[in-house]
Amino acid sequence: MTTTEIGKSGENAAVKFLSNKGYEIVQTNYRSGKAEIDIVAKQNETLVFVEVKLRKNERFGFPEDFVTKTKCELIKSAAENYIFDTNWQGNIRFDIIAIIGTKEKIKEVLHLEDAFY
Repeated sequence: MTTTEIGKSGENAAVKFLSNKGYEIVQTNYRSGKAEIDIVAKQNETLVFVEVKLRKNERFGFPEDFVTKTKCELIKSAAENYIFDTNWQGNIRFDIIAIIGTKEKIKEVLHLEDAFY
């Protein structure tokens, strides 16, 4: 299985998780230059930009630890473009969905709301 396929399975699990929590999935894999936002969702009147990280286990650290400052800056830059492109006027938030498991078996899903600014 390629890293792209592994990443896609994590994103699919995150979409299902957010949908079950009542979020409206607006878009997945929004690209802007070098940056990509895994999931754009709405929760009530808030637009939520979600970064998904999947790790098989915690041996080398928790998934959320791999969302670097540089990655956060890229996501924020892409979010600015998304907001401009869609003329969004409401609230925004940046979340992380950290997943432990494999494509075959998700062990844990942690949703970190307001994970960075």
